[in-house]
Amino acid sequence: RCFYDQKILQKTFGEWKEWWTVSREGKLSLGADSHYRRLLHNLIFKAWRAYVCQQRGKRNKYCVAESHAKKQKLLRTWQCWRAYVDAQRTKHGMQTVALAFRERSCLRMSWAVWRRQHYQNCAGHKMSILALQHWAQSLQFRAWLQWRELYLYSQNDKQKETRAVTHYRHWELKRCMEAWMGYVNLRRAKKLQNELAQEHHRSRIVRQCFSDWRLSWECRRRMHAHRKDIETLAARIALWRAFAHWKHYVVLCAEETQQRELAEKHYKHHLLVRALLCVRWKRLW
Repeated sequence: RCFYDQKILQKTFGEWKEWWTVSREGKLSLGADSHYRRLLHNLIFKAWRAYVCQQRGKRNKYCVAESHAKKQKLLRTWQCWRAYVDAQRTKHGMQTVALAFRERSCLRMSWAVWRRQHYQNCAGHKMSILALQHWAQSLQFRAWLQWRELYLYSQNDKQKETRAVTHYRHWELKRCMEAWMGYVNLRRAKKLQNELAQEHHRSRIVRQCFSDWRLSWECRRRMHAHRKDIETLAARIALWRAFAHWKHYVVLCAEETQQRELAEKHYKHHLLVRALLCVRWKRLW
């Protein structure tokens, strides 16, 4: 643009000099000069209008490119976020399956322990019953020995009465012993069952409380991590928007400065042309 203005000034000055040398042909050269001036002004206006249109087209292309870049960045951000959400869902599903498998394995182990203890208790109960039977048999044998000794040392005339009394006592003793042994075994079995039931109930309640607490803790931890990720993403988006606004403002300032400089140059050139024309007219008159 500067070079073009210099060339215009040189041509104007040369034409003015030539016109000054051939000033005797006043009327013809004045008409030619006026026509040349109009033609020159028309050419300058057309060149300036083409330059303004070119700058406007460049600015529109730049706006379209910037909008396309923003859309591409937003699309990449959306794709990354969707991949992150899918990964979190997959991880949550795997954790749920792992917890269910762990609960089933714990229940299976508890059932195996309880069944083994139950078998051991049943075996102990059978052994205690056999021991009591053996003790009852030994007690009967001792009582029979005592009765035999009494029978040997008793008198012959009281043999039937003594045998009947001994038999009655033996029968009553056996009946009482059996009733007492049954009562004792029943009390022991009920006490053992109550203890086992209470122990199993306590362990189940403890496991259930621990599982609920762990699930709630995992849920709170995931929510806290998700909240932190959202806050970080919001901060990044705000920073990116601020940078985009600042960049757009800098571009507008640069364009405004460039337009102001072009306007000042055009105004100076216009003043210079008018000054030269005034000088020319003064010398003519």
